[in-house]
Amino acid sequence: MAGKQYVSPDYYEKKLAKVMERFGVDEHNYDWGRHGGWIEFRYRGQLYRFEHSVEKAKAKGQSIRYGSDAFAQIVLALEDLARLVERGLYDLQNWIEGMWFLPPPVVVPEYFKELGFEHIPGDAAEVEDRFRELAKQRHPDVLKDDGTAFKQLQRASEDAKRYFSQEGEGMADADY
Repeated sequence: MAGKQYVSPDYYEKKLAKVMERFGVDEHNYDWGRHGGWIEFRYRGQLYRFEHSVEKAKAKGQSIRYGSDAFAQIVLALEDLARLVERGLYDLQNWIEGMWFLPPPVVVPEYFKELGFEHIPGDAAEVEDRFRELAKQRHPDVLKDDGTAFKQLQRASEDAKRYFSQEGEGMADADY
C-alpha cells in the first residue's frame, strides 16, 4: 500500500506564502482536508481560485490518497507558474485569461441523453438506429404499461432528429 507522497502540509503552506510573494499577492486563502484542497488569491484585482482533489487526480490517472497531497500539487503548479512569470514567458493574468477563452464544453441536450448518448451523435441515422434499439425495450407491449416510457422515447427521438434538420438551433431548451 502506497504511503504519503509529499512532505508535511506545513512545508507547502510555507512554500505557498513564498509563491504568493513572488506573484506580489498580499493576501491569499487556502484550505485542505481529507479529500482535496484549494487556494484563492486576488491578482491585479481579479480573484483566482485553484482547486484539486484526490478524485480529480484519480480521473487523470494520478495516484494520490490524501487531500494534503492535492494541496501540495496546487502549490507546486503555482510555483511553476511563478517561474513562467519571473522569466517573462507569461503574465499570470494573461495566461489565465487565455484559459477563459478556450471553447466551452459541449453541452449534450437532454433528448440525446434520453436516447442513451453521452455525446452528440454524428447524424440523424445514428439517432434512428438508437431509437429502434430502445423502442424494442420500451414498447408498451414489452413493458406492459401505459406507454409513458415509449412516448418519452419517441419525443426524444423527434427532437434529436429535428436537431439535425435545424442544425441544432434552439433545440437545447426542450423539456425532459
